[in-house]
Formats: sequence, structure tokens, C-alpha cells
Amino acid sequence: MASKLLVVHFGELSTKGDNKKQFIDCLYRNISHALKEYGPSIKKTYDHIYIHLEDRVDEILSRLKEIPGIQRISLSEEVEKDIDRIKEKCSEILNREKPISWKAKVKRADKKFGTSSMQLAQEIGAYCLSHGAPKVDVHGPQMPLSIEIRIDGAYISYKEYPGAGGYPLGMNGKVLTLLSGGIDSPVAAYLLIRRGLLIECLHFASPPYTSEAVIDKLSDIIELLNVYQAKIKLHVVPFTKLQEAIYEHVAEPYCITVMRRMMLRIAEKAARKFGCAAIATGESVGQVASQTLESMLCINEVTSYPILRPLAVTDKLDIIITAKKIGTYDISIRPYEDCCTIFAPKAPKTKPKSREAAYYESKFDFMSLIDKAVEGIKDIDIIPSESNRLF
Repeated sequence: MASKLLVVHFGELSTKGDNKKQFIDCLYRNISHALKEYGPSIKKTYDHIYIHLEDRVDEILSRLKEIPGIQRISLSEEVEKDIDRIKEKCSEILNREKPISWKAKVKRADKKFGTSSMQLAQEIGAYCLSHGAPKVDVHGPQMPLSIEIRIDGAYISYKEYPGAGGYPLGMNGKVLTLLSGGIDSPVAAYLLIRRGLLIECLHFASPPYTSEAVIDKLSDIIELLNVYQAKIKLHVVPFTKLQEAIYEHVAEPYCITVMRRMMLRIAEKAARKFGCAAIATGESVGQVASQTLESMLCINEVTSYPILRPLAVTDKLDIIITAKKIGTYDISIRPYEDCCTIFAPKAPKTKPKSREAAYYESKFDFMSLIDKAVEGIKDIDIIPSESNRLF
């Protein structure tokens, strides 16, 4: 008897060679956890993951679309591995779905199946056309009908949905992401998660210059990111003393450069402390003074830690489109400023020199202030609500 199911396609996982099984196992665990409230039967193979359905198809699809590591999802039906049953089921699907045009494509994973792929496709086409199916279009069909003959049965796919892409969450390590609360950094965090990277977030707070409402804003942003990764930790750095020292001892055009150098020094210590293998930012080349290539070079010199910039060459409008897609945009534009905008100089240096930055840093004992800032980091666990829980 035929049954409906969703077939999960891996996409980039097919490039993983000997490590592919490990990636598939991780994706299988993530899918099983995300769908545990629905209780479907889930089966994994080296090529696909099969999810057998009873009901709530739209809800399950919605969940699957947000899971990193899934390239696409096919709505399919499983039938007995019998030529007549396959032809009957294809005809039934076409008469029910009523596409403008279609095409049968057959793949035989089971080479012992007596009929060749080309012959079976021709037989399916002839049968369906004689039973009221619409015209065949081999070049641009509205509904590609994909028939896969496997050892355990035949699978007929007739609808496809895009997945999140990337790699299964947790397969590529953990990254400390600098989260300001603006538009860019939440988008960077989302892209990191899509690549299978677990994230923890680091925020620099400068009370009383910055509002406590910024933390509420960050919590709301992380709640939305919980759709893609649950239990994201937020680490809040007490940055006031260090920032005051910067603006006391550093010439105004270099304040942003020195401040970003201090942030990277703190981020490296925090990343090592929290077991993160890299630091990530929401920087986009040329967007502001501290994000010119010359500025990045000067700022990066204070650390040998890997720095990831997912938005480095992304247009601002594209960043905004993604922010709206994941729901963070309206939160990010709330009028609560972070320490970078509160203390922004009128004429920041866009091509800073390392020797100049080092000269200003020599005017005060910044290392003791960095150590105190790291010691004073406050950790906040943002736990997703039940309605927003994925993993």
C-alpha cells in the first residue's frame, strides 16, 4: 500500500567523502530532535533521509526548511516495487495534482530491477498519457516526476521545497560572535549557524552610557535565532572603564580603531575561555570607517585568532533582506544604541596606521583593564520558548 513521505536531500554533504556518514548521522539526530513532537518514522540511508507522514505535513515541512544541512525536500509516495503499481501511482498523482506539463525521470539504485530506467520512463509516460495525464514536456516540465527504484521499494517524488542548505548544526565547531544589536551582526550569526557552526554571542556594554534595554533587545534577537540553534549563550562584557580610558588618552580620529583593537583582545581571551575556535563579526567591507581594508588590517594585528566575516562582501540591501526574512530587522532598528554608536567620533580615521594606534595604546595600562573586563563578563542563557524551539 502506498504511503506519503518526505525525502531529505543532502546537497553539500555529498562532497564530504569519508566523513559523509558522520555528517549524515548528525543531520539525522538534528531532524529527529526537531520533529520529536510529531513522532514520524525517520529512516536514514547514505543518499537520503526518509520521513514517513501521517498528518501535519505543512508543520513538519516548515520545521525541516529551517534545519541546516538540508538542501531540498521532496514530497513523495512509496509504492511496491512493481511496474504496474508504479505506473498506476504516477497516473494517480498526475490526475490529482493536475500540472500543466510533466516529465518522468527514473533512477535505478537497485540494478537488479528488471526494467531499465529509460524503458520504465517510456512505459510510465505511455500509461499516464493513456489515462488522462497532461502533455509531457521533457525540457521544462511544471512537475518533474522523479521515480527512484531502491532495494526496499519505489519512491515517486512530485513536489520539491528548498532547505536551508549548509551543514548540520554542530559539525563545524563553535564560534564566538560579536553581537552589537544592529542589523548586521544577527544576520552574520544566522549565516554562521547555516554553515553548521554553533555560536555563542559576545556583547560590549557601557552603562550608564548605553541603556539596559539593549540587553532586552539582544535577548529578543537571540530568541529568533533560537529557531536555528537553541540555548545560545550571551556573554556581556563590562566595557565602560576601558572605553572611558580610550577616550581620555587616544586622539579622537583613532578612538574607534583602538576600541576595536581592545574588543578583539577581549574577544580572543573570551573565545579561549569558552572553547570557541574562531571569532566572528558582522563587518562588511567599506560600510563604516572601521571596516575599510586598512582599518581591518590595523585592528586584526592584535590577535592571531581566526576572524570570520560572513558579510564581508555583502551589499547592505541584501543584509536587510535577510534580516527581514529571519525576523531580526524590526528588533535591530529599535532606538537603543550600543557602545560603538554612543562614542562614535565625528571624523574617524579610515586608513589608520598600526604604529599610531600602538602609540596611543602605550599611554595607558590597557591590559589590566582588559583583564578586569574579561573577569567581569556576565553570562546569560537565552532559552527558547516551546513555540520557538527547533533543536
